[in-house]
Amino acid sequence: MPCEGCMERDNMSTGATMEFLLLGFSELLCLRVLLFLIFLVIHLVTLAVNMMVFMAVVMEPSHPPMLFFLCQLSAIELCYTLVIVPKELLSLIAVDGSTISFIGCAAQMHLFVALGGAECFLLVAMSYDRYVAICQPLHYVAVMSEGFCLRLAVLCCLGAFAVALGLTVAVFRLPFCQSHQINHFFCDVPAVLHLACTQSYTLELPLLAACVLLLLIPFLLILTLYICIAVALLHITSSVGRGKAFSTCVSHLAITLLHYGCATFIYIRPKSSYSPARDKVVSLVYTNITPLLYPLIYSLRNQEIRGILRKMLRRKKIAQLN
Repeated sequence: MPCEGCMERDNMSTGATMEFLLLGFSELLCLRVLLFLIFLVIHLVTLAVNMMVFMAVVMEPSHPPMLFFLCQLSAIELCYTLVIVPKELLSLIAVDGSTISFIGCAAQMHLFVALGGAECFLLVAMSYDRYVAICQPLHYVAVMSEGFCLRLAVLCCLGAFAVALGLTVAVFRLPFCQSHQINHFFCDVPAVLHLACTQSYTLELPLLAACVLLLLIPFLLILTLYICIAVALLHITSSVGRGKAFSTCVSHLAITLLHYGCATFIYIRPKSSYSPARDKVVSLVYTNITPLLYPLIYSLRNQEIRGILRKMLRRKKIAQLN
């Protein structure tokens, strides 16, 4: 049954001219300047740290699997940040919110979901790398070959982009009401779904399917692999060897819990429990803080990364002296 005030969209013409208004942080008038400066600094540091890790790994002649995946993770975080944060900073400057076109909103949602999904799949690939290294150490070099890692990386990106495309098309085929103000600082899925005129639960099915494919299945795979790793660690008699093996998983576990914790809180829940203010706070964490924490966690815990960064800094000092 059609709702009152639904915006009828005739083919592509309305979609091309229709705009959404991102309200952003319009309720925080007194804190705008302070928040803008804080998030700008975090954004610049995030870009610098991820770029440094990415360049450090790329410039290294040999690429062990974990470094290869870490390089891809940094590249994803760079793109992820650039898709969301500039619009977020703009929403802090604009007093009445910032506008975004229908096509722009759809593109932002697609890229955001695709990059987040690629990260979910990449975390599975990284956990598989740890599983082979600990449970099948003699076959590690043969299994985790350069070609296999490259195929895994491509598969992670293509799979995530396909799921994200299906979700984005399903969301933007919905009828939107005349009040098309998005109470968020970017085109997040729950915020856009909240504007749909229909009250049917069927509109949540595409989001549910995407959550199963991008969140639930990868998480269950990671959980299964870590159960196998835990069983293998119990068979290691030396406490030093057990501790050394487990320490190689700590960084990955920390990032996995952080990533899936935020994503689960936002997306795996009914539409009726949607809370704009709460969602914006959690979104601030996973769009600003986590992209900065990921490379820092790996840089502090990974000896290879620390060694590469030290070599890169040494080269820079030598170049400056020369």
